[in-house]
Amino acid sequence: MNTNYEGNPQPLMQNAYIKLPLGTIKPEGWLKSQLQAQAEGLTGNVDDFWPDLVNSSWRGGDGEAWERGPYYLDGLVPLAYLLDDENLIKKVNSWIGPIIASSSDTGWYGPAKNKDRWPLAVANKVLMQYFEATNDDRAIEVLKNYFRYLHKTPPDWPDKDWRGVRAMENAVTGYWLYRQTKEEWILDVIRSIQENSSDWTTYYEKFPWDSAASAGKKIPLNWGPDGLTAHVVNNAMAIKYPGLWFQQSGDNRFKNAVFDGISKYDLNHGQAGGRFSGDEHLSGKSPDRGTELCSVVEYMFSLEELYAIFGDIRLADRLELLAFNALPGTTTPDLWAHQYDQQSNQVIVNSDKRAWSTNGNYSNIYGLMPNFACCLANMHQGWPKFTQSLWMATNDNGLAAVAYGPSKVTAKVGNREEVTILEETDYPFNGLIRFSFVSEKPVRFSLYLRIPGWAENAAITYKGKTITEKGGSNVRLYARWDPGDVIAMEIPMNIRLEKRYNNSLSVLRGPLYFSLRIDKEYRDVVINYDNFSYKGSVDWEIHPGSPWNYGLMIDSNDLTRGVELAENEVNRYPFADRGDMIWSADSAKYFPWDRDAPVVITTRGMKIPGWTLKDNSADTPPLSPVRPEGTTEVIQLVPYGCARLRITEFPVIDLTQMVEVIR
Repeated sequence: MNTNYEGNPQPLMQNAYIKLPLGTIKPEGWLKSQLQAQAEGLTGNVDDFWPDLVNSSWRGGDGEAWERGPYYLDGLVPLAYLLDDENLIKKVNSWIGPIIASSSDTGWYGPAKNKDRWPLAVANKVLMQYFEATNDDRAIEVLKNYFRYLHKTPPDWPDKDWRGVRAMENAVTGYWLYRQTKEEWILDVIRSIQENSSDWTTYYEKFPWDSAASAGKKIPLNWGPDGLTAHVVNNAMAIKYPGLWFQQSGDNRFKNAVFDGISKYDLNHGQAGGRFSGDEHLSGKSPDRGTELCSVVEYMFSLEELYAIFGDIRLADRLELLAFNALPGTTTPDLWAHQYDQQSNQVIVNSDKRAWSTNGNYSNIYGLMPNFACCLANMHQGWPKFTQSLWMATNDNGLAAVAYGPSKVTAKVGNREEVTILEETDYPFNGLIRFSFVSEKPVRFSLYLRIPGWAENAAITYKGKTITEKGGSNVRLYARWDPGDVIAMEIPMNIRLEKRYNNSLSVLRGPLYFSLRIDKEYRDVVINYDNFSYKGSVDWEIHPGSPWNYGLMIDSNDLTRGVELAENEVNRYPFADRGDMIWSADSAKYFPWDRDAPVVITTRGMKIPGWTLKDNSADTPPLSPVRPEGTTEVIQLVPYGCARLRITEFPVIDLTQMVEVIR
């Protein structure tokens, strides 16, 4: 058991890892640039001009009183303290003060006019993070009072509304609160919620919304009980619920449900980038289907929680896929605009009607508030919580590198000795990672390094020796670490292929998917947001300036044949590519980015004449292999997260019908 950080006390199961308090980890390098862009973009500005936040009842106003304030804070709080940004911390305090003051004698808190338990489940997570960053005991008292309220007044969880479907979100804070207080009545509250709310465990075991249901259009597109279980964000949240309960039950049925659920998402609704589809409701595997941004950040948070519980490398691998592909791919590089729905094959971004399950015509544009405002409130948690999950404590008083990115962790190890590890890397754009140790004296502890499952192996050099470890493993390095010690790890990033819809192929390198680079033309459009606007916030259509209907010409027996790779400098906007529009606060206008994406792959392709638009999206890829009907052309691929327009699931040209097509 870890003696430096609070793990699960009995009677809970011991988790694989312990999440570190907010502020223990700091971003460096490109990751710090990404968080700073977020602070300079919507996250750092939206509560100054969006009426739902400006006048929020959660901050003492008379406006919106449901989920939008807590959603926003769930990302603002960690961002502020990760960056130690005084302006953002001031914003945080302008919200937290009224929230703490609202705690009543009954234990209920928040806006008086809100009678719904759901937004309090989000606000609980906000107060949890705020306490970790500040040690403000008032936050703990508000949480204890609220859980006492739930204990004394067992709520009507079985109502199949949002509060019942998402009720176990309260368990995230509940188990954290139990670790802080050791008061066992808190576990009674969690048991009551688990036993009386939506049964997601049975849902994953039986999974009614399979590919046949999707193809037959039998998924209920409504907000009744069935429709709520098909709602993509509910699914992204709920995948962690059986895992959370496993801590208390110890029953492997709940652990199995988690991995069964992830497999069924992939099998029936899986998309490139690690996500599953849901253009409001689950919608199948075709790459023209959308995925809502809220589901991406909630899936990431679920995986972060689940990795701490189970320590299964597949969960961290999936987390990186989402963080490095799906998350940046659905925002502009300056984080001033976002989509509601992203597509794997996204060849035009506009407000024309698409074949979404229920979403509106504006869902695909990059803008301030496309389709519905939940994503504008909830998008902010993605990057900060990912950063906060890069490192975790281990049960033997060591540290574990969970996901990789430039960062610095200062934590207690061994016998309450403090150590700082500086991680220098451009990962995921290349596989070189350097860990440097800073401490007042030598410290002996275990350091665990994750070797991703997609890697064949990794070479690790330290203390004058080099070891090679297989992919899909956790490597334990137990040593006396001296100040100035360095570990160098190299994870080979070989190009690999993944079979997708209709036998199409996606190209991957490391944790990055690669997409066709399509010339793009940004066009700003005017949407009436009830007469409020902000000069940095623009709604964008993006139109293609070059053909997109290419089939991939690649030798599956030799993936290096006819393929060239260029690694470029990772710049201030890590997920920008040539032609992206970037907001300049200094000049108060947008300018086109003129630098290449961090990695560019050059290969060969061939246009497929019959592959065109359908319902204003790229039609489903023709069944591969495709008979060649054109001439060989040079095409370029860039990381999915750098491609606002893209083909990611490529039809494959049948090379057996050609002679010497790749030179």
